Amino acid sequence: MTASTVLLLVLSALAAFGLSFYQYLFKAKTKGKIYFVLAFLRFITLFSIFVLLINPVITRRQLETVKTPLPVLIDNSISVKELGQDNTAKQLVEKILGNAALKDKYDVQPYTFAEGFEGSATPDFKGKQTHIDQAAQNLKQLYRNTTYPVVLITDGNQTIGNDYVYSFSENTSVYPLVLGDTTTFTDLRVTQVNVNKYAFLKNKFPAEVFVQYSGNKTVNAIFNIMRGSSVVYKQNITFSKDKKAQSLSVLLDADKVGVQTYKAVITSGEAEKNKYNNTKNFAVEVIDQRSEIALVSAINHPDLGAIKRSIETNQQRKVTILKPTEVKSLQDYNVLILYQPDTSFKQLLDINKNAGLNTFIVTGLNTDFNLLNQYQSQLNFRMTTQREDYLADFNSQFNLFALTDIGFGQFPPLQHPFGTITAKSNVNVLLKARIRNVETENPIMAFSENGASRSAFLLGENIWKWRMESHINTKSFVDFDVFLDKTIQFLSSNSKRKSLVVNHESFYNSGELITITAQYFNKNYEFDDNARLTIQLKNKQTNASKNYDFLKGTNEYKVNLDGLEAGQYSFTVKEAGSNTSYSGRFEVLDFEIEKQFVNPDLARLQQVAANTNGKVYYPDNADALIKALSDNEMYKAVQKEISKQSPLIDWIWLLVILAVALSAEWFIRKYNGLL
Repeated sequence: MTASTVLLLVLSALAAFGLSFYQYLFKAKTKGKIYFVLAFLRFITLFSIFVLLINPVITRRQLETVKTPLPVLIDNSISVKELGQDNTAKQLVEKILGNAALKDKYDVQPYTFAEGFEGSATPDFKGKQTHIDQAAQNLKQLYRNTTYPVVLITDGNQTIGNDYVYSFSENTSVYPLVLGDTTTFTDLRVTQVNVNKYAFLKNKFPAEVFVQYSGNKTVNAIFNIMRGSSVVYKQNITFSKDKKAQSLSVLLDADKVGVQTYKAVITSGEAEKNKYNNTKNFAVEVIDQRSEIALVSAINHPDLGAIKRSIETNQQRKVTILKPTEVKSLQDYNVLILYQPDTSFKQLLDINKNAGLNTFIVTGLNTDFNLLNQYQSQLNFRMTTQREDYLADFNSQFNLFALTDIGFGQFPPLQHPFGTITAKSNVNVLLKARIRNVETENPIMAFSENGASRSAFLLGENIWKWRMESHINTKSFVDFDVFLDKTIQFLSSNSKRKSLVVNHESFYNSGELITITAQYFNKNYEFDDNARLTIQLKNKQTNASKNYDFLKGTNEYKVNLDGLEAGQYSFTVKEAGSNTSYSGRFEVLDFEIEKQFVNPDLARLQQVAANTNGKVYYPDNADALIKALSDNEMYKAVQKEISKQSPLIDWIWLLVILAVALSAEWFIRKYNGLL
């Protein structure tokens, strides 16, 4: 307490004593014991009030010693076990965590990492992926503004994430303990296969295969691609000390519909320590048809090229640009795109009355709106000759199919004649028109479904600017192309809309995240966020089945099927309330990325140590690492003085004392007839 607070307390005590003396002793005619008791109680009451008002605070100072943190990162992935280093890793962890000198100098904190990051000292080496970069980023968050060393017990083989060489912070010194034999062994491996997911029946599809060799002598190898027990491609390859990697481009026949599984295999007469990485499975889904799309326009415009290029990024689509007079029959097409139809489209529109193709109508400054009013009833156009620029606003209530906002509101305006566009009741608006900051009732993009007939409308030209703007924002055309592809997909199907829509791939690699998403719509085809979706998964080889519940996300339900073994699976998704179901199948390919390694990645670990002023150690000289950390004068414990302030008497106790004193004084006076 300060001197002024002590002085106030003394003055408060004197004032309380003086008032009590004056009220009960000075004025009293008789001075019995009862008056001394009452004076004492009044003194307690007044002094408690004064103390409560002054609120004196006591400052307590404590000394606390803060040790430098020593995080011990333990690789918990399968690759450590595959290299035969799991027991070694456990022994190293026990030695470091149990060392008295380290515990005396540092705050030793163990963590395990694989695809995730956990605070644990008991690794099980079952991680499907290695993410060292994530572990480094987590340390940055845990130990901000702190200088500390890191012990990294790993083989250095990272399978996901950014390169960890530059991931550790500048105030960190990394000391890798390298797990695995650094001796170079002869090893052939198939490192990567690039292939499209889809191929068309009776066509050829390309496969790009990368093969790699570790060793110092010349080796002759045979590369095969097999489907089942049949060899569909074979090639002789020669590796040498100066030629350790090759890229092979292969064309394979798509001669059978469905998911076709292939195996890329490289073999030689040399003895290898790891032959698991000599094989890599891949799969292609062969489909027996593609969507043929007729893009009809009487004028030349940049939109035509942008639409064609965007749609054809999906290899299931083929777009043919035609003049209206060139179309004699529509039997070879699945979707009809009418770009700014004018009077020359009259014959084509008459033909489509009989053909009944789903249409995508794009209007603009050269469109004959009277003709459109005659041949379609979804939108009614009352346009002027005045030109206007329209911006787009995304309608979050759109529910015909799953589509996210790709930044429509920031896209350049589309040009279109000014006027009024009235939509009928069966029209679902995706994009609403806006003139600068003024919202209008006009749509910019709308969809209609009437039985098996479907239509789409884009009301404005210069959509090529949208595609360019999307690329500028995201460095990729993917978002825009997916948006247009979903439009074509909606038009390509004549089936009625389903209430349960399930999205999944036809095949997955074992070890990767297997996610299945679903959407359930009520009778008004609105997304139902109270649906109860379950999936029953069955392994076709073992007949073992499991049930999972979907978890609700943003406008979709999702289930993660982790830890599935390689094989073929069938599944059924059900909605409990309506008993609606969907059945499908997929295949998990045999591929464990953590089993591909023969040696630790010593070069990267050495680079990490060099970048952080650390040093690489090996299991046989772990004692040298412990001694180096124990003797390092750079990391010293810091003694901090902690000041804690607390009231001399807690205000609750003061109130209790005050209440007791006043009550006692009142009862005594009442009992003695002094009231």
